[in-house]
Order: sequence, then C-alpha cells, then structure tokens
Amino acid sequence: MLKKIEQITLDDLSVYAPLYDVLISKDNIWRQIKELVDFSFVYDLLKDSYSSTMGRKAVDVVRMFKYLLLKQYYNLSDKGLIERTMTDLSFKFFLDYKPEETKLIDPSLLTVFRRERIAKYETDEKGNRVKIADSSEEFMNELISKTIEIAVDKGIIKNKVKIIMDSTHTNALYCHISPRQAMINESKKLRKMVYVVDESMHEKMPKKREATGLLEDEITYVKELLNVLKEDGRFEQLPNTKEQMNLLEEMIEDTEIELEYSKDQEAKIGHKSADTSFFGYKTNIAIDEETRLVTAATVMTGEKHDGKELPALVEATQANGLEVEAVIGDGAYSEDENLKYCEEKRIKNVSKLSRTVLYGNRSKENEFDFNKDAGMFVCKAGHMATKKTHQKGNKHNNYSEVDIYYFDVEKCRHCPFREGCYKEGAKSKTYSVTIKKEIHTKQMEYMKSEEFKEMYSQRYKIEAKNAELKQSYGYSKANACGISGMTIQGGTALFLANIKRIIKLENEKNIKKG
Repeated sequence: MLKKIEQITLDDLSVYAPLYDVLISKDNIWRQIKELVDFSFVYDLLKDSYSSTMGRKAVDVVRMFKYLLLKQYYNLSDKGLIERTMTDLSFKFFLDYKPEETKLIDPSLLTVFRRERIAKYETDEKGNRVKIADSSEEFMNELISKTIEIAVDKGIIKNKVKIIMDSTHTNALYCHISPRQAMINESKKLRKMVYVVDESMHEKMPKKREATGLLEDEITYVKELLNVLKEDGRFEQLPNTKEQMNLLEEMIEDTEIELEYSKDQEAKIGHKSADTSFFGYKTNIAIDEETRLVTAATVMTGEKHDGKELPALVEATQANGLEVEAVIGDGAYSEDENLKYCEEKRIKNVSKLSRTVLYGNRSKENEFDFNKDAGMFVCKAGHMATKKTHQKGNKHNNYSEVDIYYFDVEKCRHCPFREGCYKEGAKSKTYSVTIKKEIHTKQMEYMKSEEFKEMYSQRYKIEAKNAELKQSYGYSKANACGISGMTIQGGTALFLANIKRIIKLENEKNIKKG
C-alpha cells in the first residue's frame, strides 16, 4: 500500500516561503484550489497502483496528480510543464515545492504516471506485480464524486437534483490520419515557426529523404531536425518553438514505444449530424440543472448512441449521494427503454419524443385520410380500404406495432392518381400506420404540460458546459491515445471544471451574505 507522506508546511521547509503570501494573490486559482481541496484522497484512490516494498521510492502521488491537473489545464507537454514549474511560483506553490527548489521530477515520470499508475495491480506467485485492470473509469468517477462531496459539505448543491444530460465529442489525438502524417504536420509547423525567426535556416535544415512511406524514416528526419535546432541554441530560448520541440519529442517517444500507438485503434467515427462526422470519442455528461456542476460522466467511442447512457448517468449521480428527481435531454433520451426506466424509478423524463414516434411512419400523409366512423383510411381518389390487419412489433420496426390497410387493387390499376401510388403489376396495395404505445401516449401528454416546457427550457445549460470544456479545458482534442487516456483526460478536466465552479458559487454566496 502506498504510504501517506506527512503534511509539512512550507514555513517549515524554507525561509523563502513567505514569498508565496506576497506574490500569489488570494484570488489565484491554484491557491484557491489548494485551500478548498484536501488532496489526501488521492492516496486511497491510487493505493493499488504502487508498492511500498518494491522498486524505487515513489514520488509523492499527490504531487503527481497535481502535475496532471496543471498539464490538463494548460495543455503542456511533460517537459514543458516541468520547465514552466521551474519559473512559475504559482505552480511551485500548488505542487508544495520550496520557492528556491530546482530539483524537480524527471518528465518521464509523468508519462509513466499517466500510462501505468492509473490501474489495478496484484502480486503473482513469483512475487511480481502484474497489471490486472485499467481503473481509469473508477479514477474519473472518484474525482467527480469528490467534487460533489465538497459541494454538499459547502451547502452549494441540494440533495434532490434535476440533471441535464448530453454528450460532447472529442477528436482523437491523431484524427484519422497515420502517425507518420501527424509527425509530418507537426514538424512542418515547427519549421514555419523557425523561418519566422530566421529565414536563412532554410539552408541548415536536414534534407528530406526520398518518400518511403515508412514511419521510422519520418522519425529519423524529425530527430535530425530537432538536433539542428538544439545545436543552434536560439530556438530553445523562444517559448513557442521550444514547446513545439517538446511536443515533437513527446510524439516520437510515444510512437517509438509502440509503432501502432499513434493510430489510436480504439477511436471510432461518430456523427454530429446527418452530414458531419468526427473521429474520436464521446463523453456523456450529467449536470445539476441549478448549480451546473457535473454529477456523473461516462466515456465511450464515437460511434455509440448517447441515449443508452441514461441509466448509467442516473445511477452514478445517485452513487454520489444525490437523489435524481428528473432527467432533461434531447430526443436521444426518449427511447422506450429510457421512458420505462424513468417510470420504474419515478424519475421525470423531460425529453421530447422523436418525430417518427410523434407522427408515425406514415408516408404521403396528405393523400390518405382517416375515416373515424368506418375506422378505415381513404385514398386521394376517395376509395376506402377494404380490410385492416395488425402486426406486432419486431426488431425491424423497433418493436412498434403497425396497422396495415388493404385497398382494392383492381381500382388502383385504373385509378387516375395511380402514378407514384400504385406500382404497375403489383398484386396488392397497402398503407401502413405505426401505432403509438401507451408509454408514448403518456409522454406526449407530459410534453404539453407547463412543467415539461419549463424544465426543457433549461437544456441550453449543458451546451454551455460542453463549450466551456472545449474552450477552457482543451476538450476538443484528446491528449492521449485510447479510451483509457481519454477517460483520464475527462476525469481531470471535469474535476477542475467542478472545483472552479464550486469556488465561484462559494464566492457568490459569501458576497450575498455581506
């Protein structure tokens, strides 16, 4: 088990510690987060990832986790993050370093932490520690749970909540292109940065080899490019070119570990609309309608359907100690299974039925009218159906029941309106109407209520939350490959978003108190 390191105040460590009180303001976000959150929970969260009896002494796991938060928020490479920590006092303060401290961690430890430490291990018969399961999903759930616990303790969130659900998409790290092409794109970006500084560098750049299409050859070229820039010495002194060099080195390291790594085999093509698609992942999010805090989340590949996640989001919210009164979402959450689930759990489902369910699968609605007295449909020519049959639901019609109306085919053959209605030579003419289920009828009635309309009008809040995640937390693009990496990214981004939201709500509450 990972041993907890005793908390030692900065005053005990350094005579320069008072500088933090002078130079880091009370409203600095990292000071506020540090004062709000007791990070000792991280020890229990990752206790199965470390051995207290084997290997080198582990770097304080809380510090490693804090590094992960900084990396997420500022979208820095591992090396760039360590370099910035050397000169940024707010980073040092948040990470519990002394102001004058220069011996920081090796960037490679951050890489190991992300890829290997957020997992479950056990000792085999030979005494070796063996990875038995990825625990990134548990990691994300625990981070969200911790923020809700803080919000409850502060009296910011109520125990009974209405949650708004939606998914947001994230493009894969290498976005449906080969790792070789990704490396070509990034090295090209670096060269452009260099030429802005000094156009004469064109002559010093390594010569491009004949295109072989091999990833290994592109790696060799990029290494030569980086060596030229390092030997020059100027470009490591410029923040933009230096960070791009760091990112390229990190890309090479990731790719050399496993040459197929960069293709991100787990990412899938998903659709944002009928004519737009993306390659990557979806994060399904539930937020409290009142505070806009994230109460639960799940991560899945891009092609999967949002609506299937409703039960998981409800149950995760409940596991965090909150009672769910209602779920608010778009049509994806109004599937039969979700309506039944909410009815059984006595949860209000505030989502609109699809157009198909509302209006049925009728085609040519203007050409067929229903005669309620006869209980039959009448065609445009005035001919009434001669009989009706009832078809039970099956997997081909989404288990919806259908009424089929039959017309006199002899009349159809000679009808002046037969073009586009009757297929020449057909032995029958039918017209089908999907029958609404009882659960759909109930939902249609609920959709007419003022309560439904009022709650549904709040759905915009989740769209704002998704935009915030992309704009402020780099959630437009994955920073690692695989669903595990995406889930870790989701956990840290949602943790930060919730903590910052809690700080804002707490400050607003204090202002009101006067």
